[in-house]
Amino acid sequence: MVNRVPTAAQNRQHGGASVEVLQKVAKNMSFAAVVLTAVAHFAYLIYVPSGGFLALRWPRTILCHVPAVVWGAAVVGWKLPCPLTALEQWARARAEMKPLPQGGFVEHYAAGVLYSSDGTGAAQALAFFAAALSWVMLAAKHNRRCVSRQRG
Repeated sequence: MVNRVPTAAQNRQHGGASVEVLQKVAKNMSFAAVVLTAVAHFAYLIYVPSGGFLALRWPRTILCHVPAVVWGAAVVGWKLPCPLTALEQWARARAEMKPLPQGGFVEHYAAGVLYSSDGTGAAQALAFFAAALSWVMLAAKHNRRCVSRQRG
């Protein structure tokens, strides 16, 4: 008896997974990776300006917020590549989707949608201002607590 590898048509007839099915599954998983990456990116963009205000209620979260803001400032200031944008580009290619534009995630999803297309710099400045303001408020709260402990 000769062992033969079944053809794709034979696999479909007998309920086996064909190459086409596996390719479609891989494409769908890549699309899911694009969606999850975009969600993570939006969450990060919301967290940068607001995370310090969360730390007013839950002070230990500042340990996550500081590196998030520092990373964001480095990406904006030094034009470092964003790993989430790179991941989304990779997943888009495997999902056979159009690549992100040169400006990456921000240009594709935020600029011209959440604010005017020429307002990226202002939006970034506002986000970093909000983060700095929250840190000042957190420091003031900490100082008030320290002073009240010394008196009481």
